[in-house]
Amino acid sequence: MAANKKLLILPGDGIGPEVMRQVRRVIDWMDRRRSVTFDVQEGLVGGSAIDQHGVPLSDETMADAMGVDAVLLGAVGGPKWDQMSFDKRPEAGLLRLRKEMELFANLRPALVFDALVDASTLKPDIVRGLDLMIVRELTGGVYFGEPRGIEDLANGERRGVNTQVYTTSEIRRVARVAFELARKRSRKVHSVEKANVMESGLLWRQEVTKLHQEEYSDVELQHMYADNCAMQLIKAPKQFDVIVTDNLFGDMLSDEAAMMTGSLGMLPSASLGAETGGKRRALYEPVHGSAPDIAGRDLANPIATLLSFAMMLRYSFDMHEDAGTIERAIENVLNGGMRTADIMGPGMARCSTGVMGDSILRELDKLSA
Repeated sequence: MAANKKLLILPGDGIGPEVMRQVRRVIDWMDRRRSVTFDVQEGLVGGSAIDQHGVPLSDETMADAMGVDAVLLGAVGGPKWDQMSFDKRPEAGLLRLRKEMELFANLRPALVFDALVDASTLKPDIVRGLDLMIVRELTGGVYFGEPRGIEDLANGERRGVNTQVYTTSEIRRVARVAFELARKRSRKVHSVEKANVMESGLLWRQEVTKLHQEEYSDVELQHMYADNCAMQLIKAPKQFDVIVTDNLFGDMLSDEAAMMTGSLGMLPSASLGAETGGKRRALYEPVHGSAPDIAGRDLANPIATLLSFAMMLRYSFDMHEDAGTIERAIENVLNGGMRTADIMGPGMARCSTGVMGDSILRELDKLSA
């Protein structure tokens, strides 16, 4: 474990620098206590990059992202830059990272900690013990398909066009990620589409079925229409383990699953590229936004960013034990009643971003004693 691991940190905007600061503290702790050293570079993305370089992501930072083992991002955006054109807004920096790193598989776990069962809007017996993973195709589908645009018609009306399109290789590569994850979990995959009304959905079902038969017959595969999946996530979410779906449906279903956990401040994510030579490009980020209303006030919940770091340890560096240690430390802190404002409940102890970081580091010391 002594070999250095190359990591690019992009704190971004709003609360991004505050939550990322807690990750840097955990990295320092790992260096001291676990003899794990990271070569850490830090760069600008989003509004901070616009202010410094005039663009949401500089070519130099993009090159850095292509050269490291993993990228960890905080958050981008804020009202300061809302009036800029879409290609120059902070979010364009994140989109460029995803595109040029060819990050086609977005992993969105929905895990309900026992201590936060009551924070969910669903009944406790519905969400207690929930632990599912949504694998969303990230670089294809209706968000990228051609033709697209808004056109004027001869009769004076206007027409908006977006094209839902997928190829065999796009479907199979994201399905393979889902099957591989399922092998390390409960060996069950739900493939979600609308094969009953969409040709792209029918192709999706056919190709996932073929891949399953050829390579992953040891994993249980079920097909489900997207509208039924949305209903079942609310009705009986624990029936799912790994869900794989397209860009549009994944966008919707992952946000639905996210709210079962009680707070966006608890949710990590990973975006993965193709594996080549035993390595794959990867970007990790919390699901929450930049929260400019609380930025700089030491109020943000750092747990989603720390869990994103734990995902990075697991999926980019195969450091499963260290990832599990961080996750257990967070769970112990929550069990002890420590809460930031977004997950505050009756009888709990409200704390700041920094104090939550302090508490997690103390738990890490205990777990490593």
